Amino acid sequence: MHSLKAVVNMTSYRADQVGEQVREEIMSIIRRDLKDPRIGFVSITGVRMSPDLRAARVRVSVLGNPDEQKASIKGLVSARGLIRHELGRRLQNLKFSPELRFELDSSIEYSVHISELLKEVLPHDNGDSQERTP
Repeated sequence: MHSLKAVVNMTSYRADQVGEQVREEIMSIIRRDLKDPRIGFVSITGVRMSPDLRAARVRVSVLGNPDEQKASIKGLVSARGLIRHELGRRLQNLKFSPELRFELDSSIEYSVHISELLKEVLPHDNGDSQERTP
């Protein structure tokens, strides 16, 4: 008999595995199958599966201004049925195709912003990082 902790660890491991599989398949579907012009340059940064694998929170990073980001999310939401159907066809190891919920992930955008701020504040290195002394 398994301890509760072992069962929870196995369940979360399986959810993580399936989440990674779902992430890869959704990226493939977006690249090859979706023709919606609203969907710009998107990247799936992560997928969190529910413990029963029936629902997935899909974190999406979108390159562009806030209007382009909103449009891309709307495009993904409207294509949710097609994506879910295609996932069910591709992932034979799942009993159910997960219900998808798309969320904007601004962490990459935030990282770029911080990087730009650091470039402004830190001293510039022009190749002469050591001062010459006689």
